[in-house]
Amino acid sequence: MPFGYLALVLHAHLPFVRHPGNSYVLEEEWLFEAITETYIPLLQTFENLKRDGIDFKMTMSMTPPLVSMLKDPLLQERYDEHLAKLQELADKEIVHNQHNGHIRYLAEYYANSFSQIRSTWESYEGDLVKAFKQFLDSNNLDIITCGATHGYLPLMKMYPEAVWAQIQVACEHYTENFGRPPKGIWLPECAYYDGLERMLADAGLRYFLMDGHGLLYARPRPRFGSYAPIFTETGVAAFGRDHESSQQVWSSQVGYPGAVEYREFYKDLGWEAEYDYIKPYIMPNGQRKNTGIKYHRITAKDGGQSDKALYDPYWAKEKAAEHAGNFMYNRGQQIQNLERMMHRPPIVVSPYDAELFGHWWYEGPWFIDFLFRKSWYDQQEYEMIHLSDYLKINQTQQVCRPSQSSWGYKGFHEYWLNETNAWIYPHLHKAAERMIELAKRDPEDELEWKALNQAARELLLAQSSDWAFIMRTGTMVPYAVRRTRSHVLRFNKLYEEILAGKIDAGWLEKIELVDNIFPNINYRVYRSL
Repeated sequence: MPFGYLALVLHAHLPFVRHPGNSYVLEEEWLFEAITETYIPLLQTFENLKRDGIDFKMTMSMTPPLVSMLKDPLLQERYDEHLAKLQELADKEIVHNQHNGHIRYLAEYYANSFSQIRSTWESYEGDLVKAFKQFLDSNNLDIITCGATHGYLPLMKMYPEAVWAQIQVACEHYTENFGRPPKGIWLPECAYYDGLERMLADAGLRYFLMDGHGLLYARPRPRFGSYAPIFTETGVAAFGRDHESSQQVWSSQVGYPGAVEYREFYKDLGWEAEYDYIKPYIMPNGQRKNTGIKYHRITAKDGGQSDKALYDPYWAKEKAAEHAGNFMYNRGQQIQNLERMMHRPPIVVSPYDAELFGHWWYEGPWFIDFLFRKSWYDQQEYEMIHLSDYLKINQTQQVCRPSQSSWGYKGFHEYWLNETNAWIYPHLHKAAERMIELAKRDPEDELEWKALNQAARELLLAQSSDWAFIMRTGTMVPYAVRRTRSHVLRFNKLYEEILAGKIDAGWLEKIELVDNIFPNINYRVYRSL
């Protein structure tokens, strides 16, 4: 028997970005970059682990907006074109740097990497949801859901119908795509409020994730802190984030991604190359952008961007192996110490944004690969487990009421409600009131049925916590503002036309094609509980 358990949890999420009416929209590349740098490298890691007989266990959320985009034929086609451009640029770089030994070596490395990405992409015929599902079916992954559009649930709790719609639509969408109902949910932004667990239980969910202080300040105080789940009074389990293991990876000061051997995120060929040379590979309007080809390493934290040394993936991979060994050792020591105090096997829950691994921290998928291999062969202190399996073998837990919390700045709701984004909530609340009113209607014909369902989609899309988050961070703010306004305006137009009995069928068809998430949604999900 191990001393305890380690549960690695990845939260795979991107906001729904799809613009069929435009030939090029920069924000669609959020998805393309994540596919190239995170999702396919993770799939390759899983395939290699299974090939080598390592029965890995990991929990991973895949949010409905991400699943919808990964399944979308238009976005699949556009990603294929995006990857072809990357491959063309890497091949061009090999020739362009034929007399520059180290740069040529890196260009060849990227060309080979993109070729392997292409091979994996084509082997699944562009359907990465099907690719991840195979590891769900083999019980290596415990894939869980999230809010329908990552809506920030505590800030809509005055409208229980809106909260229920976020949960129920997500569960139905998961079942449609994975062939079974979800067992768990990653609460959007790990944001919890008292009573939310009742809706989770009604939706058939078995557990949810929250930040560590949501457990530490539960009532009564949990005997084992965040190192064992608690059961809520509804029977739904709550797992809390472990601060120590999170800091080792997340922290910009002491976290692994800051090592000088690792690839520098902020120096990209799209900004470094001569303009006429790189012009075919940047934005159509001529503005520069990241290409994903980066030749420099972090080098020194206190140095300027111009002082960066050249990257070497060989030494970066060696450092990733070293860090995986360090993480393994620290978790082993932590778990042994906890077991001695608790007199029962602890579980250390280590949750991260999936996009950290590969996109922000290029070497992240290597780290995960080494961590699973080292944990499998080189230690006996803990067993890596996913959360559903843990609950199967640990069916008795303390019953407590969790504390209101999130994993955002200061641990509560301030990041999503402040001077930068407070203006959106009166509009979202009014739209929620109107949607609850519309949900009472019985449509007179198929056109009204479609309009009611589209109104539900527009409200869900407007509620995405990503827009408030972006407004607060100060990056891509005009896009976030535009998206919030456009969905609220579309919703209000639909509301007025439905009440007036004058639905613009042509316009409705147009926005159905644009905002085509949740094709099987039923607007009655907003009926009073």
